[in-house]
Amino acid sequence: MSGFTHFDATGNAVMVDVSAKPVTDRTATARARVTMQPETLAMIVAGSAKKGDVLGVARLAGIMAAKRTSDLIPLCHPLPIAAVHVDLTPDTAASAVEIEATVRTTGQTGVEMEALTAASVTALTIYDMCKAVDRGMRIEAVRVVHKAGGKSGEFSQA
Repeated sequence: MSGFTHFDATGNAVMVDVSAKPVTDRTATARARVTMQPETLAMIVAGSAKKGDVLGVARLAGIMAAKRTSDLIPLCHPLPIAAVHVDLTPDTAASAVEIEATVRTTGQTGVEMEALTAASVTALTIYDMCKAVDRGMRIEAVRVVHKAGGKSGEFSQA
C-alpha cells in the first residue's frame, strides 16, 4: 500500500502519527452545489418552506458537522476548530444554491475533511428540508477549492 498514509507496511489501517509535525495555521475551503427546480429555489429564497428557514438551518448544520468530522470519518484526527464559515448563495440562473465552507485551525494537520464535511452536510440539509417538494434535487461538485498551511503549502482550484 505504498503511498497511502493511512495504511501500515502490512496493509492495516492506521491513524497517521502527526506528533512530529509543527503546529501551523491551517485553512481549507470546500464548495458544493444543490441544483433544483426554479420553484424550489424561489420557495427557499422567499422563506416559505414548511420546515422553516432552509438556508439558516443548513448553515448551522454545516457548522456543527465540521466540528464532528472526526466522529464521522474513520482515522480523521479530532481538531480544535478555530472558525467555521458557511456561505450559501442562491443562483437563480442555474436554479441552484452554491455552498462555500471555510474552516480554520492552528494545529498539526489540515482541515480539508472538516471543510468537505461542512459543505456536504449543508447540501444534505437543503435536500432534506426540500425533498417533499422536489425529489429531483442534485448535490453536485463537492470539492476542496483551497487549502493553506502545513508542509504541502497552498493549493487552489476553481
